[in-house]
Amino acid sequence: MPDTFHAPALILIALLLPAFGYIYHRFRDTRTLLWLLGFLFSLAAMLLLYPGGSDARFPWMAAAGQTAFLVGTAMFLASLSPLGFRLGRVHVLYVVPYTVPLVIYSMLLYGVYGGQPPHIVLVALFPALGAISLAVCFLWGAVPYSMPPWLGIAGCILVGDAAYWVFFTFGASQALLFVEGANLLMAALLVVFVFRRPSPGVALSFLGFAAWSLTAIRIFPAIALQPKADFHLLQVVILGKVVAATGMILLALEDEVAANRAAGVRERRARLELEAYTRLMLSRRRVQDFDQQAPDICEAVATHSRFRLAALLLHSGGRYQLAGSAGLDAATAKALDDLAARLPATGFLAAGSAPPAVEDSQTVLLDLEPWLCPGDDLKRLGLTRVLAVPMLNRSVTEGALLLAGMRPDAQRTLPGTCGDALRPEDLLPIEMLTVRLQATRSQTMMFEKLIDSEKFGHLGQLAASVTQQLNNPLTVILGYASLLEGTAALETQDRRAVESILTEARHMRGTLESLGRIARPQSDVMTAVSVVELLSDLGQLHRPEFLERSIEFRLSLASNLPRVLCSAQQLRQAVRHCLQFAMDATASSAAADDEPRIIRLEAATEGNLVQILIAHSGPGFADPERAFDPFMPPRAGGESTGLGLSLCATILRDNDGRASAVNLEPQGAAIILELKAA
Repeated sequence: MPDTFHAPALILIALLLPAFGYIYHRFRDTRTLLWLLGFLFSLAAMLLLYPGGSDARFPWMAAAGQTAFLVGTAMFLASLSPLGFRLGRVHVLYVVPYTVPLVIYSMLLYGVYGGQPPHIVLVALFPALGAISLAVCFLWGAVPYSMPPWLGIAGCILVGDAAYWVFFTFGASQALLFVEGANLLMAALLVVFVFRRPSPGVALSFLGFAAWSLTAIRIFPAIALQPKADFHLLQVVILGKVVAATGMILLALEDEVAANRAAGVRERRARLELEAYTRLMLSRRRVQDFDQQAPDICEAVATHSRFRLAALLLHSGGRYQLAGSAGLDAATAKALDDLAARLPATGFLAAGSAPPAVEDSQTVLLDLEPWLCPGDDLKRLGLTRVLAVPMLNRSVTEGALLLAGMRPDAQRTLPGTCGDALRPEDLLPIEMLTVRLQATRSQTMMFEKLIDSEKFGHLGQLAASVTQQLNNPLTVILGYASLLEGTAALETQDRRAVESILTEARHMRGTLESLGRIARPQSDVMTAVSVVELLSDLGQLHRPEFLERSIEFRLSLASNLPRVLCSAQQLRQAVRHCLQFAMDATASSAAADDEPRIIRLEAATEGNLVQILIAHSGPGFADPERAFDPFMPPRAGGESTGLGLSLCATILRDNDGRASAVNLEPQGAAIILELKAA
């Protein structure tokens, strides 16, 4: 009977191959690639075997066709059970040593011997090759995966015994055909065990592989010698190939739909977690008040993230300490606090010191063993490895958020993968929270220093004012008392009174001189200061105030900006005074409401000088040359500029710099601070 009835199935499978190729190109899934290769080899087998491939005149065509069919069935097994073993540094899939002896078997049987091997090869070599594949099959089936090991081993025993019975009863070629059918039947069972869902893809794939595996019963003479029965059986087998291909395409699409749905649920969960973290009010005036929020922060992480345990380590006073925790009992928290005191103040969680928890993540796997003491409670409690999200600053690690006790993920992933694996989206909200904690804590520390600096500055101004106001009358008192002391007509009692006045006045003069020394600003150590870091920090510090006042802030820093030689604290105070003046000027602007309020902070080099420009869109100066005089009003009238700009000019002079002011056209003004490059 002609084999033209194979043509429709061959054409349909050929048309479905681009679908597998597109799915693999779209999603880059290894399982889909193996399915593509499996049907590609099956298509090649159909082209080689039908028609003419089974003709004895073309032994190598028959060998290529049978080998392609065998390799195709092995690809389906590998896609559904991708287990392997280590051979040195190489990971070898079980399907490779399982298939290689059978490939040798097929090439020898059909290619070398043309289907008629010698007796010694038939009784010695072929059973040995089958024994190798059967041994690998036992090892493969004993590994726990989707199918229970007892079922895998039982299947190996049953198929192995049946294959040897077919070999010695019906011949070597029929045994190979039986093994190929057994591979397809095992693939049908694996589809059910791997995907474990009632879906059209699972049903069609199972029915397709099961029908395809019926090719193995052609070994029986009752089928092979009955042309009509054999013809109908081949029709079922060919239909099974098409059904299996269609079912596996549906499986790939179902997997991607399930993966997209799970990704959507995880994205929504991450968004809700971020919203929960944004409700934390972190702004505080003092670092101590900020650190006292640590228990609330850890409680929020333990409640809304995938981690049941959370602890926050913060650097304070030259050492780390446990600022707060959630989900830890008192003993564990005490042991973790003791360990935090042993952590090094420098180099802790530096870049590259610990492996990342997941690829492209800031979270690292932290091993606590190096800092554990003999008999440490953390070792007894089993808390020796945690996830750590570092709070990195430019110079040191300000702290770390430690995580442990990961909850199982309610969203299942693709079949054959771990549904509870840690993913980047599980860590992203926590990493964003940690960055916010670090930025807010650094801002709080800077703000606290500025507040202290302002307090001491006002105290110095008060002391200078008191000294100046008392010096003048004290000078008059000392002058008149000295004149009275030189008068010879004074009586003894009066002379003693004058001497008492002089003594107390000189004592008061000494007190005022001491107060004057306190009032004079102390000259800080001149160092090379990074203008980029200083201006970036100040911009970040005032950003909330810019947003509150609806001011558009623009920061522009030239590339390769050199450092300047000055006192970092004094320069920071000078720039802050200029920014405050610019904000007040834009707030008092008489421009229309729809006109934008803009403050620009720029830095550039001019020869060996570094120029810092603070410009605003508010009213200009009435007289730019007198902008730094105390109590000089702006051009639009109203409140005076105050002592801020005057103090700014004084600071620049003390640091060998210069401050100047200019009006901008058509509106606005700018303050230019010039300092020498280091």
